[in-house]
Amino acid sequence: METIHLTFEMMVVLGLLAFTVFLFISEIVRIDLAAILVMVLLGLLSQVPGLSSIADVNQLFDGFASNAVVSIIAVMIIGAGLDRTGLMSKVAATILKYGGSTERRIVPIVSGAVGIISSFMQNVGAAALFLPVVSRISVRTELPLSRLLMPMGFCAILGGTLTMVGSSPLILLNDLLASANQSLPQDQQMASFSLFSVTPIGICLIVTGVLYFMLFGKWVLPSENAASGAQSAQSMKDYLQQLYGLRTDIFEISIPEGSQVAGLTFDDLIEKYHVYIIGSAYNGKTWFAPVITTEITTPCRLAVLGRAKEIRQMVLEEDLLLHTKLDVFAEDYAPTRSGVAEVVIPPGSSLIGKSAHDVVFRKTYGASMLAIHRGEETLSIVATEDHEPTQIAEVPFRAGDTLIILSTWEALTRLTRDRDFVVVTTDFPQEELRPKKVGWAVLFFALAIGLILFTDLRLSLCLLTGAVGMILSRVLDIDDAYKAVSWSTVFLLAGLIPLGQAVQMSGTAAWIAQQVLILLDGWPIWGLQAGLAVIATVFTLIMSNVGATVLLVPLAVSIAIAAGGDPAIFALTVAISTSNSFLIPTHQVNALIMGPAGYKVTDFIKSGGIMTILFLVVSLTVMNVLF
Repeated sequence: METIHLTFEMMVVLGLLAFTVFLFISEIVRIDLAAILVMVLLGLLSQVPGLSSIADVNQLFDGFASNAVVSIIAVMIIGAGLDRTGLMSKVAATILKYGGSTERRIVPIVSGAVGIISSFMQNVGAAALFLPVVSRISVRTELPLSRLLMPMGFCAILGGTLTMVGSSPLILLNDLLASANQSLPQDQQMASFSLFSVTPIGICLIVTGVLYFMLFGKWVLPSENAASGAQSAQSMKDYLQQLYGLRTDIFEISIPEGSQVAGLTFDDLIEKYHVYIIGSAYNGKTWFAPVITTEITTPCRLAVLGRAKEIRQMVLEEDLLLHTKLDVFAEDYAPTRSGVAEVVIPPGSSLIGKSAHDVVFRKTYGASMLAIHRGEETLSIVATEDHEPTQIAEVPFRAGDTLIILSTWEALTRLTRDRDFVVVTTDFPQEELRPKKVGWAVLFFALAIGLILFTDLRLSLCLLTGAVGMILSRVLDIDDAYKAVSWSTVFLLAGLIPLGQAVQMSGTAAWIAQQVLILLDGWPIWGLQAGLAVIATVFTLIMSNVGATVLLVPLAVSIAIAAGGDPAIFALTVAISTSNSFLIPTHQVNALIMGPAGYKVTDFIKSGGIMTILFLVVSLTVMNVLF
């Protein structure tokens, strides 16, 4: 092997690498700004005499059009399209229904599902697909998003080791082996790996990842939660109590067949027990804000908002069934779909002088009115410390009245365009769900996946086909698509790509590899294999995993033959180890989850450091046992 000497250009690139790591760890500036700064420094340094080869200024910004960056933009848009139809909310509801609401049960279900999906599609695509699902689960269970996204993201990366099409290095591996065979004698020719050759390794790694977070997540995961635009159920309860003195909660009640309340109206129960009937379900259909004059038909279920004392009294007296938690109405009253809002009756509103009963408020506006705040007093059906229960449906509206309503975010968005109201609440998802578009969303998602699996088209083109299809079919409009993209993630990845290219093109990567191999000289075969795994792990943190694979596989084959080892297994070691990217957020998946969960680089070092060691131990052990 020809000796590579350290040059001035290599020293500059090594200095930039150290500077980048320092910026990431210290977080003196935001991580995406750090990536942009390093990209700019590369461009400026390339103009210094003697450093012209570390970067081509004409190609410095090509990272923004790279396959990886365009792919991540497309999967964000596709994920937003699926979410806009309400499909992701249903997936979240299903997971909660069968998996419960505890971290120890949710983590293995979500992480396992993402790991399996990422074995047949790019891991960043699987992670982006489940990002809105995990966000909704976080809000509904009040589990910090930071405790759910990292296990999901790590298992998406691990899932890439389940099949030979799960990650780019494994896809490349057989081609690299075929290329290496051309220079090897017949008795040393390497056989290619089949689709599921690596599956035992991938299964063991995913199981390790899930067990790691189940057993040690309490200590290695941050507990801080990212800010959410939706209220949690607990915060809604506290909000009503602290601001308006309403001590209420939501309960689900079943009315059995032949109940004595059959034939009564919702209004009868409201007036008798001073509760709000905010939802009803009958014959497989649900109503979010049912008209209070509706007659009760049994059997049915009701969503009731009120004081626990009055609701238990109603259940006891009317022989009803009180459920311990929301079941049928769990999705309707999830904070991601609905919540408490405040709207004001402005001067000139056509509602002045009319009551909620007069305008059929629930039917007209799709919301339940909980209280009227007027001056210094709050009128409501539920008694407060200062006021007796009031039949607010009969109270005429006045200019300046603040109405406290329980509404879906979709209905509240429509109210923002109604001149009869001024919507005071602004911190809510101002978007309309488009459930009628679910067929189009699923079609174009399936089309994108089909193109990835069954054609040789570039990943970015396959995914953009699905994204553009969703926009053209009005699943979401172009402005929604722009909003769906995490531009900080895009700039982070695009900014780091030139640095990875500089590490490879300047010869710095080859020099580092050679120095490590010199240190490994004379080691036993298992030591050489472990050393190669460590080198591949380090390289994938500072350059693309594809670049690391292309650089190291030929070296691995040469080392194995010289040491009397199996060159195919050494090459596989490199290709598997380039998925060991948990230590810093340079991997696309880590960059994707960093913003929504509010992670810091130190969070990845803490959690990813242990995961990196576990990955090396498990993968090397399984490879040596199997092969």
